[in-house]
Amino acid sequence: MNKLLAAVAIYAGLMHTTAQAQIYPDKIYPDRPIKLIVPFVPGSPVDVLARVVSQQLGIRIGQTVIIENRPGAGTSTGTKMVATSSPDGYTLLMSGQSLTYLNLFYPDLGFDAVKAFAPVATLAGWSHVMVVAPAVPAYTVAEFVSHARANPGKLTFGFGLGTSPQILGEYFKVVTNLDLVSVPYRGGEQVRIDLLGGRIDMNIAPVSNVIAMIGQRQIRPLAVTGLTRDKALPDVPTMTESGYPEIGFHPDIWQAVVAPIGTPATIVNKLNAEINESLKTPEVTATFGRLGFDAMINSPQEFAAFLAVQAQKWPPVIKAANIQPQ
Repeated sequence: MNKLLAAVAIYAGLMHTTAQAQIYPDKIYPDRPIKLIVPFVPGSPVDVLARVVSQQLGIRIGQTVIIENRPGAGTSTGTKMVATSSPDGYTLLMSGQSLTYLNLFYPDLGFDAVKAFAPVATLAGWSHVMVVAPAVPAYTVAEFVSHARANPGKLTFGFGLGTSPQILGEYFKVVTNLDLVSVPYRGGEQVRIDLLGGRIDMNIAPVSNVIAMIGQRQIRPLAVTGLTRDKALPDVPTMTESGYPEIGFHPDIWQAVVAPIGTPATIVNKLNAEINESLKTPEVTATFGRLGFDAMINSPQEFAAFLAVQAQKWPPVIKAANIQPQ
């Protein structure tokens, strides 16, 4: 009889805990590791960003945050995986401005990439820089434009397919009315290899991706695409300073954490608070400084408002650049 009563008591306790978890998910969340899907290759700046933030987040919440790299198809592979995951806070997505134009690149995606996610927390923003191979006789954007106009159809612009450099570069071609040969690649790393080898004339890349090559004078920077000069490249002018304010964006690239739509607000708010505190740690600050990232600390509501603005900004740029679906 005592054993029966004990079993009943244990069962009642389990049922109570389950009910509490359903009604107050933040009371016990998280009670197991969290998976953060990163739709970029290991070792990329976004991957580094994800790992340093997730490490600090894991310390704060007392659970491991597992990074799972799912690159491919312009981030749509990893994005779709999370969009179809359970909205319980245990599968999150690292994403950025690509959310706002993913459906333009992949019209058969099967879901609205903006509406499929709950904004959790912004992480960081940074700039792109236009760079050219050493053999290109240009030290400013104006000189590059003049050289390209004197050699129509001869200069090449390399980019990773479905990436922000493609959008910025194609838009630059429209704004300047230049005849550049667009050369798509599966990823940005091969573009930079060919840029070093002289097989590509021009590339637009996140500053963090090319800062070492610029420092070693292997490639030449012409202008950054942010509204202000980049801290890592203080002597490099902005596109606005170079006479092309249409290519000036703020931030022109950013990354954040989102969760499947329907994730409880209590979980979203808890993650937001802990991520924001993680962004203030010395470890994250040091990494951001080294990579040229600017921390972006916002509430879920501020993130949602920011995302709405971004969703209005990027699609017209893509359409103006005449970038076709993949």
